[in-house]
Amino acid sequence: MIQTNGTREEHTLYSEHLKKEITFTIYYSSMYTPLIKHHLLIAQDGQDYFNLGKVHRVIEKLTKEGSIQPTIIVGIPYSSPEERFKLYHPSQPGQKNYIRFLAEELLPYLDDHLPLLGLAHSRTLIGDSLGGTVSLQAAFTYPNTFGQVVMQSPFVNDDVIEFLENTKLNSILSIVQTVGKQEENVFTPSKQWVNFVKGGLQLKDYLANFPVELHYEEYEGDHTWTNWEKQLEEVLKISLAK
Repeated sequence: MIQTNGTREEHTLYSEHLKKEITFTIYYSSMYTPLIKHHLLIAQDGQDYFNLGKVHRVIEKLTKEGSIQPTIIVGIPYSSPEERFKLYHPSQPGQKNYIRFLAEELLPYLDDHLPLLGLAHSRTLIGDSLGGTVSLQAAFTYPNTFGQVVMQSPFVNDDVIEFLENTKLNSILSIVQTVGKQEENVFTPSKQWVNFVKGGLQLKDYLANFPVELHYEEYEGDHTWTNWEKQLEEVLKISLAK
């Protein structure tokens, strides 16, 4: 495992859309220099991507290999499973406010404070399960702002399909979508059984109707971080490739 000596910073931003302060983590790799512009990777479930997915170690490894563009990670945590549901789930009014926060409050703050490329295609949203769903819907809502999405085992229901049916997309999005082959019967924190394989295939079919460059992959594995962590190197190589 690559040992990192990058830098983490905690930042806090008050959100008018969410009516609360949001604290998030910024990670600069050990090869960071403010003299060059960077790709931006925004992770929903931020603490999980750092603590369970070790996303900073993956970025460090790929950066030192020269496999990806120089990248800054921003991880946005959730304070509780209940808050995560309210902000990420497509049935919840809070999801629209969270998406507005990403595009209208967080991103301008990051653009002001970080050396970023500033193009839609240089911004990637990543998330697992509901985090993948809200990342997708954020990119479809603001396609000229967020040009890339990595969604690991995204949650798909009628709300997501209805959203896609009512959305017109005039910009090209690059999307990486994964699912584990053992995710056919998952009991979620919202206390429902979900077939993520079936939902993932349905989503894949719907995305074919849009100007989307889709990389779809099924892996051996279940709906856990043991599976998602193993995928990170491959999916980030695709999304952040030079």
